[in-house]
Amino acid sequence: MSKTIELGVQGMTCASCVGRVERGLKKVEGVEDASVNLATERATVTYDPAVTHPQALIDKVKDVGYEAVIRTLELGVQGMTCANCVGRVERALKKVDGVLAANVNLATERATVTYLPGSVSSGQLKAAIRAAGYDVLEEQSGTSREDQEREAREREVRALRRAVTFSAVFALPLMLIAMVPMLVPAVNDWLMSTFGHGVMRTLNWIMLALALPVQFGPGRRFYRLGWKSLKNLSPDMNALVMIGTSAAFFYSLVATVAPGLFPAGTAHVYYEASGVVITLILLGKYFEAIAKGRSSEAMKKLLSLQAKTARVVRAGQELEIPTDEVLLGDRISVRPGEKIPVDGEVLEGASFVDESMITGEPVPVAKQPGASVVGGTLNQNGTLTFRATKIGADTALAQIIRLVERAQGSKPPIQGLADRVVAVFVPVVLGIAALTFVLWLLLGGPGALSFALVTTVAVLIIACPCAMGLATPTSIMVGTGKAAELGVLFKGGDALEGLQGVRVVALDKTGTLTKGRPELTDFELTAGFAHLEVLRLVASAEDASEHPIARAIVDAARREGLATVKPDAFEAVPGFGLEAQVDGRRVQVGADRYMTRLGLDVSALGAQAARLGDEGKSPLYAAIDGRLAAIIAVADPVKDGSLEAVLALHALGLRVAMITGDHARTAHAIARQLGIDTVLAEVLPSGKSDAVKQLQADGQRVAFVGDGINDAPALAQADVGLAIGTGTDVAVETADVILMSGDLRGVPNAFALSRATLRNIRLNLFWAFAYNVVLIPVAAGALFPAFQLLLSPVLAAAAMGFSSVFVLSNALRLRSFKPPIRPDAVPAPTPAPART
Repeated sequence: MSKTIELGVQGMTCASCVGRVERGLKKVEGVEDASVNLATERATVTYDPAVTHPQALIDKVKDVGYEAVIRTLELGVQGMTCANCVGRVERALKKVDGVLAANVNLATERATVTYLPGSVSSGQLKAAIRAAGYDVLEEQSGTSREDQEREAREREVRALRRAVTFSAVFALPLMLIAMVPMLVPAVNDWLMSTFGHGVMRTLNWIMLALALPVQFGPGRRFYRLGWKSLKNLSPDMNALVMIGTSAAFFYSLVATVAPGLFPAGTAHVYYEASGVVITLILLGKYFEAIAKGRSSEAMKKLLSLQAKTARVVRAGQELEIPTDEVLLGDRISVRPGEKIPVDGEVLEGASFVDESMITGEPVPVAKQPGASVVGGTLNQNGTLTFRATKIGADTALAQIIRLVERAQGSKPPIQGLADRVVAVFVPVVLGIAALTFVLWLLLGGPGALSFALVTTVAVLIIACPCAMGLATPTSIMVGTGKAAELGVLFKGGDALEGLQGVRVVALDKTGTLTKGRPELTDFELTAGFAHLEVLRLVASAEDASEHPIARAIVDAARREGLATVKPDAFEAVPGFGLEAQVDGRRVQVGADRYMTRLGLDVSALGAQAARLGDEGKSPLYAAIDGRLAAIIAVADPVKDGSLEAVLALHALGLRVAMITGDHARTAHAIARQLGIDTVLAEVLPSGKSDAVKQLQADGQRVAFVGDGINDAPALAQADVGLAIGTGTDVAVETADVILMSGDLRGVPNAFALSRATLRNIRLNLFWAFAYNVVLIPVAAGALFPAFQLLLSPVLAAAAMGFSSVFVLSNALRLRSFKPPIRPDAVPAPTPAPART
């Protein structure tokens, strides 16, 4: 059957645009008709859904040069309890015409829907969720979504606590009445001798009175949700509990009201199996809700960083206003101990700012006019006035929160296995339960009906898919949240899992391994010259030049507190160096061939020159008044932490490669210094992606680490791209992982956290699957023929609750993850140039 959808199209300007879009859409296989309206900027397309998907239409619109209008909506979904609930909500959303994709996360209780706004509205999406049997968390004006979700979670915890307390008041005496005479023969004998055989019927009525409020009070939630799941032909955990407890309760009710219907001695009651099971399942759900709240602690920390108010200077007056009312360009004053409300550039004042909550680096950063500041960081000891450069959703903190939320709501590939199993799990369990009942009824002997009931209820209760649904998303939530604390942002679950298969880490050199700007690294003098005087004279001679080497020498002089002066005369000697007159002294700087041309012998500095050559540096020489004065080297120095990062990557079993445009000799010198395994030198900026392909040629997965700006093609080519960013620039589109501190030490931390998270997920999935594989046969009575052991439905309920709590507790262990390189390791100071 054909379907018709409306597709918004942007970028059309004339009738020829309309014709091009129409012709393109009609060429898509399965499209029966396409009509495009320029005024409304919409395309109406009739197509065969069995042949084509709306995504193919979107791709075609893009192919012909226009953009299709697509929206992504996040909705809070309440009432989901297990993986089957997730599947049901996803299927309900995907059935809505115009929905391109739907991803539902049990741990965050959110649905992320990508849809065509011309074909479907948010109201229709909400209606689809409600029709599937769940509630939608409606946004309230004046309250943030995070606050609403927190309040909803707190309400759920309170409701479960009340339900557990109410159930326990009735279930505890119910269990005592049912179990004590069975477990303590003396009590049973006393009851019989004192009250006779009629006492058992009296106790049955008492147990009915105790079980009834539990079954149809707190237990009503299982009927409500379970019946909806059966009506939608998608049975879930609630259906299993509903069927199991109802079987036990109503069998017992008949045995109490009309015991004559049963053969003599077989009218047993199992009220404790229904009442206590419901209580234990609710108790497990209560613990689960508490643990879910803890799993989002990292997200709460990020949200708590946002300043509520800002002190804005307008018309010479300081006004305290809500942060969301700050405008671009506003002058904002921040006092010591206050949070910086938005991103900006310092105009006045000096202070140290604690940026650890953004970058993971604990050392406070000095701020002075011209420096950038990040919203959410903490001003420490001075008053700053800065200009707002990014506000609202554009601030670094808002971007970080958005990325973490996206990662927490995503599904890694490993989740696919769990989804496929869960899709058939509950129907299979219902089949096993029915088979168990029939077999025990046929083979159980005199007590066949009782055996059949107990084993069937145990199978239904113990086989809960809750643990399967929570296994992956909770670990992803905690893992990505912990990563954010360490200054590492994973864009999604696929990036987190993608690092697992990586065997080679390729590092860009400039700006990644090195600081990205030349610095004076060596300045050694000959006899008879003073360090500060020679440095002042050389820097003054170089100050007229904009060459990077000249700027490095001038910057080094200024760091030493030296003031340069304008040369009286200056002459560049092409291919050799320069000559200048500074304070009446002749200064000449250049390569060894320049000194030879001047008649100066550089052999006295031969040992130093050889050492610099081995380090990949090109030495320069300085002569003062015709005498050789110093040997100088300027180089792009290695960043603090680069050596530690490479060593840590080796410890993780990874091979490290370096990609650089430098001369091979310089590149190999840095590689020797850092212990890098493979060097690809003299690579043009446009050839970095080809260099990554070269590393991938032998079939190994490669991660590329670059600065995220000029390395975009290489980041996209790599199996996993890691961008060395900063706290102020986190939205790097081509990277899969962003390291906010700009420090390479985040790379091994990202790999180690990825491995820890995937280990955690695998353990959760193993537990969730193994638990069911082992205990369903036990619940069905597989041990009874050999060991006379049957699993009580009460124990089955306790085990089911424990399985979910185990998965959540295991995921929470990631909060104590210890990175290979601690973020509080203080970087070693950069060594000053050597003096003689």
